Amino acid sequence: MEQAKEKRPAPPAPDPNSAKYKLNSVVMKHYREVQEAKQAGEKIGWCASNFPQEIFQTLGVKVCYPENQAAAIAARGGGQRMCEQAESKGYSNDICAYARINLAYLDAKEIPEQNMPQPDFLLCCNNICNCMIKWYENIAKECNIPLILIDIPFNADYEVSDEKVAYVAAQFRAAIAQLEKITGKKWDEKRFEEVCKISNRTSKAWLEATAYTKYTPSPLNGFDLLNHMAVAVCARGTVEAAEAFETLLEEYKQAVKDGTSTFKGEQKYRIMFEGIACWPHLKTTALGLRDRGINMVATIYADAFGLLYNDFEGMIKCYCNVPNSVSLEKGRDNRIDIVKRTNAEGMLVHTNRSCKLWSGFMAEMSRQIGKSCDIPVVSFDGDQADPRNFSDAQYHTRVEGLVEIMDSHKSSN
Repeated sequence: MEQAKEKRPAPPAPDPNSAKYKLNSVVMKHYREVQEAKQAGEKIGWCASNFPQEIFQTLGVKVCYPENQAAAIAARGGGQRMCEQAESKGYSNDICAYARINLAYLDAKEIPEQNMPQPDFLLCCNNICNCMIKWYENIAKECNIPLILIDIPFNADYEVSDEKVAYVAAQFRAAIAQLEKITGKKWDEKRFEEVCKISNRTSKAWLEATAYTKYTPSPLNGFDLLNHMAVAVCARGTVEAAEAFETLLEEYKQAVKDGTSTFKGEQKYRIMFEGIACWPHLKTTALGLRDRGINMVATIYADAFGLLYNDFEGMIKCYCNVPNSVSLEKGRDNRIDIVKRTNAEGMLVHTNRSCKLWSGFMAEMSRQIGKSCDIPVVSFDGDQADPRNFSDAQYHTRVEGLVEIMDSHKSSN
């Protein structure tokens, strides 16, 4: 007679006062409110991650983020299925996996991993990449809905000029008028000032929290930042997000005092992880580091959504300075600063098949970072959402190589 399987005890209920609970609640509320707005007959949008969330927060307009949804779908195992569905319609597997997943979702409309309501309008800007333009144009054509597209030119200079800020700001002012017409909502300058204060409060707490990786040992597993970042993207202008990140900051402060960490194991090495996470292989990539005593203490990706500014033009300048919109020299120096602040001993670069702009820069940029900071740099091939573009064996070999070089550096110094 077959023995009954022993039931595992249910995990303890999360502490409602913890940062983890609050951060998860913010994300859940974000999706719930968009769905409720859609059901109530309001116009809801799909929005690129680096389109100023302060604008629709001020208007009281609800939006979803296809990039966030695609990452969640990939992390929950649906990336390959959705990519293949898009490819069966004729989309090339050379285009961004986020785009393929979203274009497949446009047809599916309901899937087990993560749903969001269909859009009535689109908000897009090309400070991420030009693939975003064609992706959102395609949605607009298929759904026959308006697309508000903002041109934020790549900045070949080191700093953003006043002329560029004025050019981009004028487009956003026009976009606000378009959104008023589409949604029936009205812009209020006082409300905008309130949202900006909240957004700055959230960003300040987020940046202070991410900076706690500077401690040795770090009070956090750096991969935590990749999970928490969704809140910085979708809800930065809300009080709930500000409070959640402030709670996270207090937890890290206490962990430093107590000598504890969310990193499980001995922290032998500190590295910078460059690029977007491999969401379908998050466990493999995280454990591949943890099992070798490597903690990711530095990443440009998390800090990219901590924006501090004083007025509308200052906000625009921040969105002109996101990682994919700046020159090689500016991007290099931003990363060198992070490496030095966190005392990173090596750099692991994700050569992301989906993000060709980012990865195309990175070979030369990482060479210069390694030389300037005197740290070893290795790379591995992967993808942010398509699991077919990742090799476990290659990843582990490259991480082993990084460990060997870091050990060599330590013994020679």
